[in-house]
Amino acid sequence: MSEDNDQYYFNFSFFKVDPKWRWMADLAKEESAKEVENVINNSGIMFRSYSNLGLRDDADFLFWFAAKSVEEIQTVIEKIYKTVFGKYILPSMTYLSCTRPSIYVQEQKAHGFVTGNNPKKHVIVYPFTKTREWYLLPKEKRQEIMDEHIEVSKKYPQVVLNTTYSFGIHDEDFMLAFEVDNIRDFQDLIMDLRETQVSTYVKNDIPMIVCVKKDLVPLISSLG
Repeated sequence: MSEDNDQYYFNFSFFKVDPKWRWMADLAKEESAKEVENVINNSGIMFRSYSNLGLRDDADFLFWFAAKSVEEIQTVIEKIYKTVFGKYILPSMTYLSCTRPSIYVQEQKAHGFVTGNNPKKHVIVYPFTKTREWYLLPKEKRQEIMDEHIEVSKKYPQVVLNTTYSFGIHDEDFMLAFEVDNIRDFQDLIMDLRETQVSTYVKNDIPMIVCVKKDLVPLISSLG
């Protein structure tokens, strides 16, 4: 993870669907979905799609991209907007981050998304910001606090963490994406982490957005 060639930009783009989309003929919707699928498949960047339908009032679905440059992400989103389906969607939340090696973890692991492993049933995505007081602590003290945090996380090997960094390129410090099959496992993890020292230094960790993995064509078909 130390080489630039191993680094990626992550983009979490959440969208709302215009209610007028539901009035289109089913065949037209299917063709529109395939058009979007072709655009993304031809883009050459990594991609996953998720549904938020019925789970939130501010997002219907998530497109999660990973690319070597932000321009690649912009290009594919531009092409999506030029499709028929693209005329019926509006961005509701957008987050940008990049991969970096952690300064607190000795054994670095590749992010689940970029390894090419099969995604789990759900991902919980949220922005995360620590207080300025955290960064003023001595490095040794921060490492001690993070060691406790890491030990708690090790109790949940079934939860795959994608931690990416937003310092200087978006409003938060980090973007976190936890992949998990059973949502309750993630809830148990968060409840345990609330009791660790690092929680004292959390400034913001909302919104927490539960997303259900859904392939692109079935996802678009499910939107009404």
